[in-house]
Amino acid sequence: MARFNTKAAKARGTSRVASTGRVLRTHEGGRGVERDPRSELFLLSIANFVAQKTFYEDGEARDDRFAALVRQLAVTDPSWTAALLGWLRGEGNLRTASIVGAAEYVKARLDAGVTDGPANRQVVASVLRRPDEPGELLAYWTSRYGRALPKPVKRGVADAVRRLYGAKALLKYDTGSKGYRFGDVLNLVHAAPDPDKPWQGELFRYALDRRHNPDTAVPPAADRVLTAHRELMAVPVAERRAIVTSEGGAGRLAAAGMTWEALAGWLQGPMDAAAWEAVIPSMGAMALVRNLRNFDEAGVSDEVASRVAEKISDPAEVARSRQFPFRYLAAYQHAPSLRWAYPLERALGHSLANVPVLGGRTLVLVDRSGSMFFSRLSDRSALTWADAAAVFGTAIALRAADADLVEFGSGSDVVSFRRGESVLKVLERFGDLGGTNTSEAVRRHYKKHDRVLIVTDEQAGYSGHGDPASQVPADVPVYTWNLAGYRAGHAPSGGRNRHTFGGLSDAAFRMVPLLEGARDAEWPWVG
Repeated sequence: MARFNTKAAKARGTSRVASTGRVLRTHEGGRGVERDPRSELFLLSIANFVAQKTFYEDGEARDDRFAALVRQLAVTDPSWTAALLGWLRGEGNLRTASIVGAAEYVKARLDAGVTDGPANRQVVASVLRRPDEPGELLAYWTSRYGRALPKPVKRGVADAVRRLYGAKALLKYDTGSKGYRFGDVLNLVHAAPDPDKPWQGELFRYALDRRHNPDTAVPPAADRVLTAHRELMAVPVAERRAIVTSEGGAGRLAAAGMTWEALAGWLQGPMDAAAWEAVIPSMGAMALVRNLRNFDEAGVSDEVASRVAEKISDPAEVARSRQFPFRYLAAYQHAPSLRWAYPLERALGHSLANVPVLGGRTLVLVDRSGSMFFSRLSDRSALTWADAAAVFGTAIALRAADADLVEFGSGSDVVSFRRGESVLKVLERFGDLGGTNTSEAVRRHYKKHDRVLIVTDEQAGYSGHGDPASQVPADVPVYTWNLAGYRAGHAPSGGRNRHTFGGLSDAAFRMVPLLEGARDAEWPWVG
């Protein structure tokens, strides 16, 4: 009799976030599982805003755990770690964690005296992708390890400086609020101009003059942006609003590299409708999204508002901005006018482009426990892990062929929705359900579904029913989407229809169809 070669036999995909088999305890005292170091670092990295307190970990403890994992793997697995850091700053879109990670990567390898794997200089340069980031990395390094800069740090930062520093970058990011101005960075790393940018030498000299002799610094005459900006700054304050309201005012502001943040200071007065309408054409999509409420309060016209709505909901603009989907929820909650609701819904939909259309029956469970509500996504955001979980859970339920959407905490409830309904409207039906009893929620709501997807921080309390995945037959896939990156997981993962992924973007959804097609789900930067 055949034991394996039967009609029911089929390949099973494997995933890279893997548990070791060692039992841990969750922060709530429930039975948990340990993950291998790479898996732990990956999940922590994609949920780590750095210096951000969560419900169970203060910012310092969380950052120390992150740094320790990077240092360990920088020595034992440098190629994987370097790839993670580059991806984290790129597609992962997490600036601070990647910068901290690169600094710790270099420090660990220098301390250990190892030279195999990707060069330290290359790793530093790979995470610096915005003009203010060279200063960010230097500030982190000197605050932690002193002002003595190793050569790989200097050279990696210098490589980024040549790539990133230009006139508009100087105007936008070289401000007095920074501890490390562009001139300070140039002094520390001694970056030579890029040979393919003949104008960069003059720009570097001007950046040094702005830092050390601001009253007498004169921009390069050949640089139109810096010259136009200097001319604007020389206009008497009493005449500046007339420029804003003039026919060519918007074009003049744009030509001078005037950002909306700088415009408010230049005017030395409130940003009224005319000021906003002059600078809106040169604002990026996410700057527009963050200022919708300001547009309403200033009284921006419906004509201009319609152009804003068109831009923020354009699929190409959404893709270019690379913002997390929950940013649009934040804007929806913050902006008082209904004229933004539909464009924000469209933008949210575009930002969830990777959400698959799952066939069969899907059970989606969204964690609405206290730990999810009391952990904010960052100090600058009012949104919580619970908000992010609801966004992702709702998105996959709405696109699935047949889905049951459930919120859970100490208890659990079905969240009603209709096919084609707005994600933002469905989100209004979620509540706060206290503690975390994931296993009971799965046990209660699993009804021969073809898959189970749980969006959670995994920090369940004690359950007499065992881990959440044990409530589901072994041949049915259970996907855990970890949003918080805590050490202990709530169930085994890596194979046998039990998989964990994580992060704050829709990219994580790519794993589901891969695994159900019996293909191995690699790390997101591979293949």
